[in-house]
Amino acid sequence: MTYAPFSNEASPARGFAKRPSAPAPSAPAHGSGSLADLNASQRDAVTTLAGPLLVLAGAGTGKTRVITFRMAELIRNGVEPSRILSVTFTNKAAKEMQERMSHLIGKRLRSRPHLSTFHSLCVRVLREEIEALGYPKQFVIYDRGDQESAARKALRDIRVGDKTLKPGDLLSSIGRWKMNGVLPDRATDFINDDRDFLAASAYRRYQLSLRAAGAVDFDDLLLLTAQLFEEFPEVLGRQQDKFDHVQIDEYQDTNEMQFQIVSALVRPHHNLCVVGDDDQSIYGWRGAEVKHILGFQQKFPGAKVVRLQDNYRCTTQILQLANQLVHHNLGRHKKVLVAHKEGVAVAVKPFPDEELEAESIVREINYLVKELNVPPQDVAILFRTNEQPRIFESELRRLQLPYLLVGGQSFFDRREVRDMMAYLKVIAQPLDEVSLLRIINVPSRGIGDTSVTKLLDRAVKSGRRIWDVVAEAVTEKEISVKTANAIAAFRQLLDEYRERFHAPGASLAATFEGLIDVIDYESEIAKQYKEVQQQLARSGVIEECVTAMRQYEQRTARPTLSDFLEATSLNGNDREFGDDKEFEQPAIKLMTLHSAKGLEFPRVYLVGWEEGLIPHQRSIDDDSSTAVEEERRLAYVGITRARDHLTISHSLTRMKWGKRRESHPSRFLREMTVAIGEETEAEAVPE
Repeated sequence: MTYAPFSNEASPARGFAKRPSAPAPSAPAHGSGSLADLNASQRDAVTTLAGPLLVLAGAGTGKTRVITFRMAELIRNGVEPSRILSVTFTNKAAKEMQERMSHLIGKRLRSRPHLSTFHSLCVRVLREEIEALGYPKQFVIYDRGDQESAARKALRDIRVGDKTLKPGDLLSSIGRWKMNGVLPDRATDFINDDRDFLAASAYRRYQLSLRAAGAVDFDDLLLLTAQLFEEFPEVLGRQQDKFDHVQIDEYQDTNEMQFQIVSALVRPHHNLCVVGDDDQSIYGWRGAEVKHILGFQQKFPGAKVVRLQDNYRCTTQILQLANQLVHHNLGRHKKVLVAHKEGVAVAVKPFPDEELEAESIVREINYLVKELNVPPQDVAILFRTNEQPRIFESELRRLQLPYLLVGGQSFFDRREVRDMMAYLKVIAQPLDEVSLLRIINVPSRGIGDTSVTKLLDRAVKSGRRIWDVVAEAVTEKEISVKTANAIAAFRQLLDEYRERFHAPGASLAATFEGLIDVIDYESEIAKQYKEVQQQLARSGVIEECVTAMRQYEQRTARPTLSDFLEATSLNGNDREFGDDKEFEQPAIKLMTLHSAKGLEFPRVYLVGWEEGLIPHQRSIDDDSSTAVEEERRLAYVGITRARDHLTISHSLTRMKWGKRRESHPSRFLREMTVAIGEETEAEAVPE
């Protein structure tokens, strides 16, 4: 049967009857819409429509097809589309899922499944319910820069200097507590030393300042949603009533808060389908817990398990290594990926030092690209740490090969973008003093740092806002009348544009352009950058901000400033504003193994496979075996990025702390010895 676009007469019923399944082909035909195009395991997962279901989807086994086909199958069996929630981890993945769903079910349904990231789901819940926790509905979401400012203020409030506890270290502690559901009043129960005690004290101040500013950070989106579900049963009930079926993609990446939120949502019906691969759980350092996918059957008794093991990406030779390696992990679901294509032997190459490693590998790539006409975008060089690519970049430049270093500075981290977002945040949320302090004198308007510090100290001591202490600061001659007038003019400007942005029928983008002109941000660019080319580039960044807002307006039925800020905050970790096009350009990709997850390339070079790099020294020094197991999973992810050609290299010596030291091959190479056999050369490359 081929999926045809559904009509508007789709039944809104919540129940359904099981349908017979069709015979499986030897391999799925990608891009089709027929159940017959699924293999037996995929079809088993797609046609299991009730109760808890764990789909163990190995690398390259078609998990996204299963998720989208299963939603379509639910709808074909009478489930109202809007009663289906499907959650993933990135906006890019949610967008891809949305496009595939449109292909399968058409665009004429009166309602559609809810496809979102975890954070987007939580924002929706909080917009409806957060007032129960004492926050305003129109809260703003702080980015990393905003968080650091709030952390610095919290440390200053408890009189702790940077030498004792840095803002970044405080945020790491706060993030760890929040990911484990620890609220500020309980943080002292989880301290190990004096620094933790100071961090716990600053955590309370940090959280109070966020709430006073009508702001939340990214970890709050999960923490506060879980808190609402636990403390307000009526809130949880309203959210549970919205969905009859929940699907979670990349389930191995869930942290404790995400697990609690999902568990609470499906409590009435347990119609939960989770898709993931414990062998690709590589984000323990940011709170992901592999135990959630390993213990799924214990948490949801009677759960059905379907294993997707047919790999349509990699060759037999590549999968042999992957299977051999990950078999050494004890904490995993047993599965073996099966390849559907043959290829050439995997090459393992030792080099005397890291310079010869880079020189030889880039020379080989140069031959492939320039002599064999291999497209540059077919090639990826993957490394474990951010320090490794420098020497490869030098060689690529020397041979004039196009390359792209993936995972550099985000668009949203650029100074100009953060300034623009701060203006918009203060206009949307007047209580947001972190954003206010960023732009109160940017561009310069005669409000000096000393005056701002005096006003801030006065405001903190009296528990008031900066605006409210200006008059008495003038009276007591802490600031000049001229400074006070500049502050008043700035406040009037913000109030005026707040009205303009909220005026009925107003164009957000046009209003934004007017604001940029009025504040004369070009003067700030001219002040910061002396070269004309740099100024033009930075002006282009500002123009891209306006373009982003215009595009948002064009694709949104009821655009608002708050909604735009929310969208940009949630998209901040995804490639946006043209970066996807940049990624697809004809260039060799350099990236970390973590960044490469979810991607695939015809040719992959895994470089620097040495003890201390992979597994990383931190994992080796860790007393637990789980740290090295995660590194092994990371190596497994790297191997399975390669479709047809894989080369693994290591150096026998490496420069460390200014001295050349002996390096030892990664233990992972020894663990794969049976699959590798003799060390080989992949392709003969002329010297």
